[in-house]
Order: sequence, then structure tokens, then C-alpha cells
Amino acid sequence: MRVALAKAREAPDQIPARAGIGLRFRHHQPVAEARPDVAWFEVHSENYMGGGTAPRYLDAIRRDYPISLHGVGLSLGSADGLDTAHLGRLRDVVDRVEPGLISEHLSWSVSGGTYLADLLPLPLTEEALAIVCHHVDQVQMHLRRRILIENPSTYLRFRHSTIPEWEFLAHVAQRTGCGILCDVNNIYVSACNHGWDTLTYLAALPPAAIGEIHLAGHSIREFGRGRTLRIDDHGSRVAPAVWTLYREALARFGPIPTLIEWDTHVPALEVLMEEAAVAEVILKEHRHEAACANIA
Repeated sequence: MRVALAKAREAPDQIPARAGIGLRFRHHQPVAEARPDVAWFEVHSENYMGGGTAPRYLDAIRRDYPISLHGVGLSLGSADGLDTAHLGRLRDVVDRVEPGLISEHLSWSVSGGTYLADLLPLPLTEEALAIVCHHVDQVQMHLRRRILIENPSTYLRFRHSTIPEWEFLAHVAQRTGCGILCDVNNIYVSACNHGWDTLTYLAALPPAAIGEIHLAGHSIREFGRGRTLRIDDHGSRVAPAVWTLYREALARFGPIPTLIEWDTHVPALEVLMEEAAVAEVILKEHRHEAACANIA
């Protein structure tokens, strides 16, 4: 497996270590016509598996911008095995778009051939780890590309889980050679929901495996008696605490391609660009601090 991926790993990374934004349908035409100053775009793979105007817009946009593919349908944690038809459709999109990065979620969403409209959490056990690693190997072999696996946002934990989530991710990367998409907002959301320490989570992730960072907004649900639940809804600006954790992530991993995600109540393109500009400032500050430290 690692031999098959050697060529892909040696290829230069097409996604710059700058801030990009998630490209959504309502922004296709403004981007295609105005060519805004955005470093790169990420799209959901499944949105471009059919015909119509969406693939044609992406064909035009990718001529001027690096593109990352972010999938939601592989169901890497499903005990039923991978949907080979879906994997074939993904390969067609990869061949067409030639993305700089390809990513998927550490989750499951298929049972008995039925697709569930959610990214569901896994029991973090040795058995689940073996299933996920097997599926990641299958995907990377089929695509002949290294993929990134994103840490989830979760709202419950399985009582019989035996492996901390951060160690589970690190094991998947070590066993398969895949990379990690570090979703800083998801770390913050899950840590608040479960009482985890965010810095412990970051410290457990291997820096060499981190290929991308996600930032997004989240909401808070109140349940009375002081109980709250944070929901990763991608429907608002990045929270101040997540920006702070992002700085910690850069301190550990160095400058990494960073994406602003916004999937519900999608605003005007200019709002996403404003959020990306904040990330760009933080990236520049990190580079400056690192350069000063090297001189000293």
C-alpha cells in the first residue's frame, strides 16, 4: 500500500498553506464571473458526481484556483463494507477535477444499503479501528492517492469505547499512511460536550500527518440546569475560542492549508472572504513569529 502511494506523496502539494473557503452552489456564478482573491476552494465531492451546471462551473473555476475534494458519503466506519459504486463515482470526480487534496470523515452513514442523512460516531474499539484502516487502505489503493481523514464532532460516546478519539486518529494515520484533516472547530465542540482537554487532543496528533485544517461556526443548545450542547452546524462565524485553538494548532503543526466552512444559512461570498482574511492574518503572524524565533 505504501509503495503504491509513494508517487502521490512525492508530488508537490497543490493546495497552498493559506486560507481557502468552501465553494457552495450560490457562489458558483460570482466566483466564475468575478474571480475573487481567494487562495483555494474546497467542494463536497458528492455535489459533482452527476451532470448539470455544477460540474461545468467547477471545470471553469478549477482553471484558476486549486481545488480540494471533501467527501461525506464513503462511510469509512461502516461494518457493511464500502459502496464500490460510490467509490467509482468518487474516482471519476477525482480524475476530472485533479484535486490538490482529498478528504473524508471518521464516521459511518450507511447500514444495510440505506444512506442515513448524518455522519454518525463510531465506537472507538480495536474492531472499529481495523475496519476503518481496511477501508482507508481500499480507498487509497482505488484512487492511487493519499486521503485525509477528518476528526468528527460528536454528541455522545459509546460506553464500550476503549481508545481515545485522538489516539484512534493517530493510529489510522500510522497504519494506513493517510493524512489527517484537523477540524479545530470539531475538536472544540466535542471537547466542550464531553469534557475533553483540547490541548491534549492536539498534542496527540502527529504533525507530519496534518494536511488541512477546518474552521467553522457552531451553535449552543441550552437544556436547563446549566446543561448545554454545542452543535457543529457550520452556520455562523468562527467563535473566538476556536480562533484561539487555531493558533495553538498552528504552533504545533506549522502553517497548514486552512478552510472556512459554512454550510447552513450560507451568507454572501464576501462574508466568507472576511473570515478567510482573519485566518490569513493568523497564518502570517505565525510565520513571522517562527521566523523571529529562528533568528534568535
